[in-house]
Amino acid sequence: MRKRLLPEYATASLREHGQLLPQVVDAFRSLIYHHHRTNPRPMPWRETADPYRILVSEIMLQQTQVARVREKYAEFLAAFPTVTALAAAPLPEVLTVWQGLGYNRRALYLKRCAEEVASTLEGHFPPSVAGLQALPGIGPYTARAVAAFAFGIGEPLIETNIRTVYLHFFYTGVADVGDALLMPLIAATLDRGNPREWYYALMDYGALLKQCHPNPGRRSSHHVQQSRFEGSNRQLRSRMLREIIKCPAGMTADYLQTHLKAEAAAIEQNLGSMVREGLLVEAGAVYRIAG
Repeated sequence: MRKRLLPEYATASLREHGQLLPQVVDAFRSLIYHHHRTNPRPMPWRETADPYRILVSEIMLQQTQVARVREKYAEFLAAFPTVTALAAAPLPEVLTVWQGLGYNRRALYLKRCAEEVASTLEGHFPPSVAGLQALPGIGPYTARAVAAFAFGIGEPLIETNIRTVYLHFFYTGVADVGDALLMPLIAATLDRGNPREWYYALMDYGALLKQCHPNPGRRSSHHVQQSRFEGSNRQLRSRMLREIIKCPAGMTADYLQTHLKAEAAAIEQNLGSMVREGLLVEAGAVYRIAG
């Protein structure tokens, strides 16, 4: 039955009955698990149930290529092997190790989360979705992912590869599909007895679909085409922060403008936003890394 579950059939069945029939759920799970178990994708964060290490991987994997994360994940954990080590580390040191991943705010949020866990929870992550989501910098998806992968808690969650799978099978040929339509399907097919392996299997199948088909995720109403990095403001922010990290005493906006050959307005705007985010502090005309 595994080979007979065609997207056209699954989509037509859902449309006709308004819900997933048990035989469709069984066939869907069988197909997903078969691919996962016959085409394993070993990854270091899949070899641990430590919520800290899983959280590090989840934050890194957001909009960053898996190959790049493999390298930085090992480097980051070598520098900060425990949540208490990260909490105690100076922010400039954390940002230095984070360089190359982009989205430096995520390193800041990860450190703030570590500080909260270390100071108020004695270094132990709460084993519930609600408790995890109450921590700084952890949103609904990340809380559910850590809960599933570290604690075996099965709650519906969605990310780009999982979204791709459900669009492919249950909304084939349909455009502008919102996550509100997919979440009940994710809940109905969830293997609550083994959410850790189930979600890894879904992610692997979604990665396969993106290689074999025009990305079904583009039919999601939540799909956003990421802008190119080269020449973008994201690149300028990254270059600015990298220069400021090199100089503990800080740098002026004028120096950054001249050194990076950037427009004064863009330099000032980015400095202001990084101060508001907590990445930088301003002392007179000088900006340096917070902490």
